[in-house]
Parts: sequence; C-alpha cells; structure tokens
Amino acid sequence: MNPVENYFQELCDIRSTGGAQPETSYYPALEKLLNEIGKTLKPKVRAILLLKNMGDGSPDFGLYTANQFQKGEYKPLQGQHPERGVIEVKSLKDDSWVTADGKQVTKYWGRYGQVLVTNYRDFVFVGQDEEGKSAKLESYRIAGSDANFWAIARHPQKAAKEHGERLTEYLKRVMLNAAPLNDPEILAWFLASYAREARARIEAVSDLSGLDALRKGLEEALGMKFEGEDGEHFFRATLIQTLFYGIFSSWVLWARNHSAKAKFNWHEAAWNLHVPMIAGLFEQIATPQKLKPLKIDEVLDWTGAALNRVDQSKFFQKFEEEHTVQYFYEPFLKAYDPDLRKELGVWYTPPEIVKYQVARVDTALREELDIADGLADPNVYVLDPCCGTGAYLVEVLRKIHETLTARGNDALTAQRLKKAAIERIFGFEILPAPFVISHLQLGLLLRTLGAPFSDAKNERAGVYLTNALTGWEPPKGPKKQLAFSELQEERDAADKVKLETPILVILGNPPYNAFAGTSPEEEEGLVEEYKGIYFTEKMTKKGKTPKFIKHYKLNESPDIGGWGIKKFNLDELYVRFFRIAERRIVKGGKGIVCYISSFSYLGDPSFVIMRQRLLARLSRLSLEFIQSGTVS
Repeated sequence: MNPVENYFQELCDIRSTGGAQPETSYYPALEKLLNEIGKTLKPKVRAILLLKNMGDGSPDFGLYTANQFQKGEYKPLQGQHPERGVIEVKSLKDDSWVTADGKQVTKYWGRYGQVLVTNYRDFVFVGQDEEGKSAKLESYRIAGSDANFWAIARHPQKAAKEHGERLTEYLKRVMLNAAPLNDPEILAWFLASYAREARARIEAVSDLSGLDALRKGLEEALGMKFEGEDGEHFFRATLIQTLFYGIFSSWVLWARNHSAKAKFNWHEAAWNLHVPMIAGLFEQIATPQKLKPLKIDEVLDWTGAALNRVDQSKFFQKFEEEHTVQYFYEPFLKAYDPDLRKELGVWYTPPEIVKYQVARVDTALREELDIADGLADPNVYVLDPCCGTGAYLVEVLRKIHETLTARGNDALTAQRLKKAAIERIFGFEILPAPFVISHLQLGLLLRTLGAPFSDAKNERAGVYLTNALTGWEPPKGPKKQLAFSELQEERDAADKVKLETPILVILGNPPYNAFAGTSPEEEEGLVEEYKGIYFTEKMTKKGKTPKFIKHYKLNESPDIGGWGIKKFNLDELYVRFFRIAERRIVKGGKGIVCYISSFSYLGDPSFVIMRQRLLARLSRLSLEFIQSGTVS
C-alpha cells in the first residue's frame, strides 16, 4: 500500500474495533502517514507525538527535521522547537476551519510560526501571510463531513487513487514551507506541485467550452489537432504550463526591477511579459472569467505566495552563475508529468554537448566555408528548429560575443549581439512552456552582457511558437486568418523565416518521439522522398558481392524481401527534422547541419534511401559519437 491508502485502511481498522476515542485513537494512522511522507524529503521530517506543555498548551504533534535529532535517537535534542511547525488534531466531527480560527491555534502560531490543523478529513495550514500576520495559507479537503469521509475511507484503494498524489503533495508543501527557498530546482518542484494540483482541478471540470476559441487558435497556429485522450491531455497540460511558466517568467523579470521587500502579484503577470505572443497567450487563460470555472485561482494565489518566499539574492546568484534557466524546465516537467515528458521527447542536453556542437559549427564555417568570423559573421543565419529552452541559441550568442570581444570589446559589441539575437539567430518551438523559458533565458543573457531588449521598441528574440515541420513551402491558397492577433503575428513572423531567410546553419537536438496529436498529412509529405524505390539484394554465395534482383515502392510492401524494411520507421520524428534540414540547406546551395540524433538511420535497412539521398546531396557527412564525455 502507498502511505495514503494505508492511512485510509488503518483509520477504518481502528474504527472497526468499536472502542475508538474520537480524536486520540486515530493518532497512529496520522503519525505513520506524516512520517512516510516526511522521510522522502531532504532533510527528512519526522512527526513526534504529544509535545510537552510549553506554557501555552500542548500541540498534538511537532514536525522536526533530521538535524534536530542525535544520531540513532527518537526524541529530538533537548530544547529544540519543531523546525517545521506543529499539528493540532481534532475529531472527525469537528470543523478544522473553526479550530484554525480559535485561540489555541493562535497561541501555537505565535510560538511555533506555523500550525497544521486537521480533523483527519480536512487539513488547514495556518502560517504567516505577506504582511507577517497569521493566515490560513493552504487547505486540502477529503470530505465535507465525517459520514462522507467514512464512506470514502471504506474503499482505501479507490480513495487513494483519488486523493493519494494530491494529499501527499499538500503535506510535502506544508513540511517544506519553513525551509529556505533559494534553489531553482526546489522552486521548480514547488511550482510543479502546484501545477499538479491545478491539473487535478481542471481534470474534474468536464466543460472547457470557454477555452474553445483558444484551442482552435492554437490548433490552427501550430498545425496540429488536440484530438482524443492524448490530445485533450496535451491541451490541458499546455494550459497549465503556460500559466505556471508565464507566472514564473514574469516573476523573474519583475524581480529585476523591484527590491526584495516588494511583493509580486501574479494577477499583474502579463505586464511583465514583454513578448506579445507570451503575454497574449497568458491573458487568454489568466482571466477571472476563465479561471473561476476551472477553480485554480486559489492555487495560483499559493504559487504567488511561494514566489514571494524566495530568497532572491541567493536564488538569482545560483540561477545566473550556473546558467540554470535551462535546468528549470526539465525538472519541472519531470516532476509535473514524467509521462508527458517522455511522449514529447523532452530531455536535457548537457551544456558540454551544446558547447561542443556550437564550437564545431563555428570551426566548420571558418575552415570549410571560408567565413572568417564564423557565427559572428552578419550573413550567417542560424536556426534551431526545436529550440526547447534555448540552450543552443544562448551558446551561439555566447560564441558570437566571444568572437566580437576578441576583435576588440568596443561599445558596439553588445548592440551587434542584440541585433544578431533579433535578426539572424532563430529558434522554433511548438510547446508554450519552453517557448516562454527560451525568451526568458535569451533576455537575461543580453541583459547580463549589457544589451537588454527595449520594451519601447518592441524588441524580442527571434524565437517563435510554431510547428517547425510545416510552412516551408508557399501556401497554395490565401492564408487562413487566425482568431487572435498575437497568434497571427507569430505565425507570419515564423513563416517569413521559413520562406525568405537564407538559413546557413541548422543545429540542435530534435525530439526522438512524435506526439500523437501531430498530423503527418499537414506536414506536406515530408519524408515521402525517403520512401522511394527500395532494392532487395540476394546473396549468391556467402561472402560474395550481392546482386540487385527486385525493386518495390515501399508503400506497396511493408516488408520487402525479408529485409525488415518498415515504412513506419521513417515516420520517426527526428527523421522529419533531418528532411527539413536537408531540404533547406540544399535549397540554399550550401550550409551546415549539426544534430544530435538517434543512430538508427545509419544502419537500419528502412533508411537506405535516406542514406543515399544524404550522401548524394550533401558534400560531406561527419558522424561524431559522444560517449562518457569523449568525442570520436
């Protein structure tokens, strides 16, 4: 059993004895739940039953961290107050909200700083608000009455399925509330925890008709359909991530212009989102009319309070020194929805690999294309077609800055760098969350290097929310007008890059997995060229040269001559990105493609035509294998 299922089961077992005291008999079940969850934290948190009377009453439990105990001892060190607060327990018939407002809890709050009040079915966390006063911060309800609770608890497995993750996350947040909040990865966990709670609330809402216009607009802009269970899951995940990354990005930008004592208001987040597409998308979701039916405005209030608890000086020191913007998205998605992370092919690319690829491209430009300044040359246009959080784009700009500085760090260096970020270093991204983070990361880089974007001039990085696999050929008819002006402007700007920009370098780490909602039909038959005529071979004798004896079109035979050639292998997502790069570079007459990719196309029989085309159309193909930090 998981801890929450065990909690329900033990409460029912205790009640079934017929001799249970309304409050105290159920202590062991609650204590076990708290300690099972507390031991997963760092440092571990332990609930100790029945604190002695300290002159203002005796709380039922104290929450202590591991460093408050002598090794091997159960009791905390003498004179230690519970670092993570105390717990006041009442019977199931009592009202936790009434108890939370009572004099006893007020006394406990004054002494210990935070109090978790529970009647086993409701949990109310009393802590300090932003003005330093006592306030009910977060709550979690299992049932509105003791009768309803016992009806739920009677089926522990079902009850745990409904409440297990949410109650566990809630109790973790309570136990971590008093912990220092200064690490980007810990903040990512908090935001992911709130995002999961928001997702659970949205999933309980059957009618999302108020968001139909936004859904349709995104489908048309991205060239994909949110159909079926996977599509619905993706759309709702997109809503949640846009909200939480929009708020996070807004907070980062807001903190740059406000003192540590100022308080961030998430309701005003759009004012700090300088890219019109991001602000527009956020505003389409974060309105009272749309949030109230979803019942997540309360969760966003908790999120804003968490951001206001962050030790900004320590957070931003680590945030910038370790360049961990790109580390923030991946831990968030890992904690928020690991299955979606896998489906979307979202994997963190180590900075050493990114640096190597960018340096390799810069060298190739200089030595093989005779471009003396490499990436810093104003005629070199760069595209990362699946830029994620912008790691490659940031490194390209760093390389440009390095070259320009080496030539003489004059006053124009920063402005040239900004010009490159706006006009010739491009990124495409289909997911709103990493799209938000990439803009944030590029903006922070330019600010650090002395060339911040100007709001007055509507300056922004050349990163666009678009489907990188469509729009590379002129439309056959008139362009369809999109519902929202921000989506329209974003699509038009991305199409201009696809149709008019002389891209010379394409690099990145394309995803290996295809989201079920993407539509190959709308991707203009991208890889049909790789599904042309296949030849089967027959060995006359072992070790002799094979002879071609037959040929088939792949779509006429799913398995040709027993070679194991499968046409669906060619529909892997990374193959489509190869096709985009090959077609674009050949069209321009020269260029460089530098991808991290699966190696299946190198030897798998299904990819024979792809290999033939790459060898025939590209003058040089360099395969470099990276393993255990070495390149060969």
